[in-house]
Amino acid sequence: MTDSYHSFNRAIAEAKDLLDCYDKLNHHPEIIPPDALKKASLILTLTSWETYVEDVVTELFNNKFSLVKGSSLGNFAEKQLKERLKQFHNPDSRKTKHLFEEFFEVDITEHWHWNNVLPKNARTQLNKWISIRGDAVHRAEVDPTKPHLIKKEELIKCIRFFEELVKATDAAVNKL
Repeated sequence: MTDSYHSFNRAIAEAKDLLDCYDKLNHHPEIIPPDALKKASLILTLTSWETYVEDVVTELFNNKFSLVKGSSLGNFAEKQLKERLKQFHNPDSRKTKHLFEEFFEVDITEHWHWNNVLPKNARTQLNKWISIRGDAVHRAEVDPTKPHLIKKEELIKCIRFFEELVKATDAAVNKL
């Protein structure tokens, strides 16, 4: 397992903690748990994914190219990676695939399979969660008559999805 995988697990634990807070408030009939806790948990989950991808790419880069570190070629490659990571936001399947292909010549998304999930389904699901996260971050919903952005059961599935996605990604990275 990479160091990035361990960091992801610590980060995703915070998203789970927020969901636990929502649950605890939900057990008190006099309190209506704020939807903001679910949104924050969703945002932390996706932030954990984005941070994992950036960290694991950097970790893999440092391992793969340690022999050229400090050379003109190594400095150029490192500068290119840093520039790409500065622009790496909302890591959907296409952006993640492109980053791994550009620096490591591997389509990491083809390694996204577990249980009954195939790479195509994992890519579609990732893109869906990225979109929902965008709504949570960029759209303030103030109409109490509209349904919540994400239900608790969906959030549990989201967290589980990213745990499995990171596990599959990390297993593939460890073979590179």
